[in-house]
Amino acid sequence: MNLKFTKMHGCGNDYIYIDCFSQSVPDPAGLSVRLSRPHFGIGADGVILICPSAVADAKMRIFNADGSEGKMCGNGVRCVGKYLYDSGRARKETVTVETLSGIKTLALTVENGQAVRAAVDMGPPVLTPAALPVRLDGDAVVDRQVKIGAKTYTLTCVSMGNPHCVLFCDDPAAVDIAAVAGEIAASGLFPEGVNVEFVRVVDDHTLQMRVYERGSGETLACGTGACASAVAAVRCGHCPPGQAVTVRLLGGELEIQERDGRVFMTGPAETAFTGEVTV
Repeated sequence: MNLKFTKMHGCGNDYIYIDCFSQSVPDPAGLSVRLSRPHFGIGADGVILICPSAVADAKMRIFNADGSEGKMCGNGVRCVGKYLYDSGRARKETVTVETLSGIKTLALTVENGQAVRAAVDMGPPVLTPAALPVRLDGDAVVDRQVKIGAKTYTLTCVSMGNPHCVLFCDDPAAVDIAAVAGEIAASGLFPEGVNVEFVRVVDDHTLQMRVYERGSGETLACGTGACASAVAAVRCGHCPPGQAVTVRLLGGELEIQERDGRVFMTGPAETAFTGEVTV
């Protein structure tokens, strides 16, 4: 069978988007593994299915490059909003997307008849260890020293629909993030896996971040990770509460603001190309 797809990215966090309003995908996990491989497939951080929804304009299903299904992707949901507008599936500047982490509302910025940016209400951050989940005690894990193997790391744990572990450091570029993230993920502390962010505080309104995502490895950007990093920066006293924080990622910048108990993310959404693949 032939499948039509659209390759899109938010700050370089790229996925293969498949419109399931008009197509069916019998094995999305296997398809994601096959198509995500650089050189041997299309190459991407995974596959996102855009499906009909009974409660929103569309439903988003995320499959990482290793075939595992994710609950939420901040960069991905912005691209879904762009696709809905540009394709005419939902030709309006406020759209809703159903995810495994709830319904997300997006306010689109439209230029020359196409959506180019989106502001997303990402919902409230979750810091309660049992809800993340992370196997540590207390009401929250904020700026806490935790021994993992022979090393001690200072962790702040936040869920933005998926679990994140934020580590502040002097220079993210100098960190072997695959090794450190692998050690943290293998520690048994995170029963559902974890995304690990390595963050430098540039100033009280700017962060620099690298991310190692569960199921994909290092990516150029992670929207939920940027949200988690900004929340962690406020909780650790690096950034003032209630104000916008710019998070610099390898693929671009996102603006994050926590207000009224909810986190809002604003950033670009771009189409790279469209095509058709035989599966």
